[in-house]
Amino acid sequence: MQSCDSSGDSTEEPVGGGLRGRPRQPRIVVIGAGLAGLSAARTLLEHGFTDVTVLEASDRIGGRVQSVKLEHATFELGATWIHGSHGNPVYHLAEDNGLLEETTDGERSVGRISLYSKNGVAYHLTNHGRRIPKDVVEEFSDLYNEVYNLTQEFFQRGKPVNAESQNSVGVFTRDVVRKRIKADPDDSETTKRLKLAMIQQYLKVESCESSSHSMDEVSLSAFGEWTEIPGAHHVIPCGFVRIVELLAQPIPRSVIQLGKPVRCVHWDQAAPGSPEIEPAGDHNRDRGGNREGHREEDREDGEGRRGRVFVECEDCEVIPADHVIVTVSLGVLKKYHETLFRPGLPEEKVAAIQKLGISTTDKIFLEFEEPFWSPECNSIQFVWEDEAESETLTYPEGLWYKKICSFDVLYPPERYGHVLSGWICGEEALVMERCDDETVAETCTEMLRRFTGNPNIPKPRRILRSSWGSNPHFRGSYSYTQVGSSGADVERLAKPLPYPESSKTVVGIAGPWGAVGLPPSVPPPSPTAPRDPLWECPLLTLAGLAPVRAPLPHASQPPLGTLVSAPY
Repeated sequence: MQSCDSSGDSTEEPVGGGLRGRPRQPRIVVIGAGLAGLSAARTLLEHGFTDVTVLEASDRIGGRVQSVKLEHATFELGATWIHGSHGNPVYHLAEDNGLLEETTDGERSVGRISLYSKNGVAYHLTNHGRRIPKDVVEEFSDLYNEVYNLTQEFFQRGKPVNAESQNSVGVFTRDVVRKRIKADPDDSETTKRLKLAMIQQYLKVESCESSSHSMDEVSLSAFGEWTEIPGAHHVIPCGFVRIVELLAQPIPRSVIQLGKPVRCVHWDQAAPGSPEIEPAGDHNRDRGGNREGHREEDREDGEGRRGRVFVECEDCEVIPADHVIVTVSLGVLKKYHETLFRPGLPEEKVAAIQKLGISTTDKIFLEFEEPFWSPECNSIQFVWEDEAESETLTYPEGLWYKKICSFDVLYPPERYGHVLSGWICGEEALVMERCDDETVAETCTEMLRRFTGNPNIPKPRRILRSSWGSNPHFRGSYSYTQVGSSGADVERLAKPLPYPESSKTVVGIAGPWGAVGLPPSVPPPSPTAPRDPLWECPLLTLAGLAPVRAPLPHASQPPLGTLVSAPY
């Protein structure tokens, strides 16, 4: 057993004692500087591992946290809410650092669906310019939530899924709600028609929450696996990016390299047919490291090379490492896993990548000179009356706007001005991303005029929108359990490589974000306390999955390094 020496004079020595017989720190490369990658790097540094490098393909840190400041307000293109406060480390990080001091009581929304304000009421408007009566909305909402609770029981109580549901949340929900509406003897045919149309609108909202193209694609048997964290949803007025900055604060600047996309991770040099990778470049130049010593070790280490991993970057630099932590999104893995890893990933990991789902949820911010909505209105929900009997949530490209489920009113207006935030998901969100700002602003204005019955609504003075689906560094917003997948696929994807013969792991994957955390029983490395060295651990770990309904850790406190929050 060797100690993981954290002293500065040993960080540049070769593997296994090196040329002079002295142990050195293992080299760890983290791919991605989103919340998972930053949490991994910070946790490793806090526990005494000093030779850590973070490679980020884009020109900023934060991943799918992107706060945009316009004049005096901050708008979130990505993560907006801290979902739940009880035992949520993101909440405690924000609270302990005073980020919630300006959060108003209205911004501490409650319930399953997060809102910018819990005050006021939602206006459900039809495409004929009529507002659905409040009592009809409340009756339908009660029915929908009752059926929603039934969808949770298949996993939580082990109920069998019948063939009619096709193991689909959308198919099951639509069928059960529709049957109950039609069987209600007290409703008129007009009321029934409105309620039937509301099914599709609620499922669009649910799809945005799950970041799926349609709830028809979300697994019914696994839907209840994701548990809501107790407590209110909190908005951070100064921007969610402050969470990113707090995570990155103790990480030295030289650790994070921006604009550094990775081409391939060569993770098993002992595999048959693996090419000989020759390290190049000077990735430790900012740390004053002895790269010549590394090159000599890379050439002469012999058997030690066969246990190494090499990260090949797009700029042709090859970075040798003892361990690599991959935190790219599931969308990137789906597109590039065949070329991103050499040798290819094991079949069960490829199967997990293929089975799990990821789609796009986008926001469209519209700023108006004056509000055209009433003071009590906190959101405008679009109900298409002609969708009362619809069986699908897929639209022709020219009708992409029908997938916009709602516009929420940003609150308070003293901070944001008069701004609406629209929501769209799935393939239609990708179509929206390909349109220019003028087209999107004009289309949204026409929708608002049509549903409010007010033809005089002016065009917005400004538009701001996200484009997570077409962004090559993300290719989607966040993941969900697609029909045919389950939380077990997340665990398979997070299992380190190569698969160890024993289950002993010093560094593992913790929590839904995939952030790496050290188990609470593992103390930080110390030069005087012998314990298993990090380089006895697996070479490669995959992280970065972010299901919207985060599974709570079994322990009373989340593991160190875990981030429990949904992106939107």
